[in-house]
Amino acid sequence: MSSPDDIRHFLDVLFRTAIKAADPVFCLPPHLPTPSVNGKTVVIGAGKAAAAMASALEQHWGNDVDLSGVVVTRYGHEVPTRKIRVMSASHPVPDAAGIAATREICNAVQNLSADDLVICLISGGGSALLVDPIAPITLDEKQALNRDLLKSGASISEMNCVRRHISQVKGGKLAALCHPATVMMYAISDVPGDDFLDIASGPTNADPTTCGDALAILQHYNINAAPAILTVLRNGIGETIKPGDARLHNVTSHMVATPQMALEAAAKLCADHGIAAHILGDSIEGEARDVAGVMAGIARQVQKYGQPFQAPCILLSGGETTVTIRGTGRGGRNVEFLMALANTLNGQSGIYAIAGDTDGIDGIEEIAGAMITPDTIARARQKNINIKDQLADNNGHGFFEKLGDHIITGPTLTNVNDFRAILVMDPTAL
Repeated sequence: MSSPDDIRHFLDVLFRTAIKAADPVFCLPPHLPTPSVNGKTVVIGAGKAAAAMASALEQHWGNDVDLSGVVVTRYGHEVPTRKIRVMSASHPVPDAAGIAATREICNAVQNLSADDLVICLISGGGSALLVDPIAPITLDEKQALNRDLLKSGASISEMNCVRRHISQVKGGKLAALCHPATVMMYAISDVPGDDFLDIASGPTNADPTTCGDALAILQHYNINAAPAILTVLRNGIGETIKPGDARLHNVTSHMVATPQMALEAAAKLCADHGIAAHILGDSIEGEARDVAGVMAGIARQVQKYGQPFQAPCILLSGGETTVTIRGTGRGGRNVEFLMALANTLNGQSGIYAIAGDTDGIDGIEEIAGAMITPDTIARARQKNINIKDQLADNNGHGFFEKLGDHIITGPTLTNVNDFRAILVMDPTAL
């Protein structure tokens, strides 16, 4: 990497390599069972990768086996399938199409027997796509709650705890509907720690948390939920399926792709090019600005003192940061991280970075992420753009678009959460 253009190209390839490692075409088939001749096989699923997973399953299953079912994915993430119906809905804020798709999924698993098999395909985004609020909660009230949770700074685990307890299908309830059939759930993880319960809010997994826990989260973040939501939580109407419930005895969960796998694929590419890569963590959480401050400190320590690693090297990390929204700009957690990182580094030589969401959507726009270079702030000044003002307005997408540093992948048809790579060059070579 002898020039800035070479560096930018390599970082872009690194990001796309991480995404490819989680492609359902490659990661799902090795985990699937042998097609059964006993009973029916019904496929259900939800998430940004659900359609791609359904297509990969059909290729594995072949044409001569009875197969049916329904999956729901985000608008624009559909792929052709032969036997499994693909429906689409809104993400991250649910819509009426999501309710319709969820009810079709529930209908598909009615009146099953112990000889039948349900294959459940779950991936990131499923919490918003698999939606059927408990009465008397309305869709409008559910949508408002989702928006408030997304703006609050709550972690994904906290958000999903609330979502589980106002849903008719989350927190093991979907698997309970399938009883007494065998249920095999296959997941592509987009959550820190790869907890099955947090992927699409755990529709096939037992949930030890309670309605009281969900209420406490709303109170902690000062979220004024609708009276109907509070009634469902206070009265325990929304309680989830608990560990030990007999209806979940024939349910198994399998992880087919994780953030760690994506980071390891990127690290291997670095090694193939003779560049040392260090994985700092696959489940880093916290405010995007705070994480950026820590990462900037590590990068500076590497470059100045050779600690804890020698430069040149690449620092890799994954996870899901949060953004407490204070401005009115267009943004997402990855571009927020990058703006804060550039602001902290303040043009320090020899440090480049890329960050993006592996589903191709950072925030709610079809922009995966962006890239920063040592001259990011200088180029912004030339365009009369003040990075501190942009950061205060949460305008990461606007900022990087004006610089031409935003990254657009289109729908990747997978989701293993955020990917971050920071290149720290040897100061003696600058």
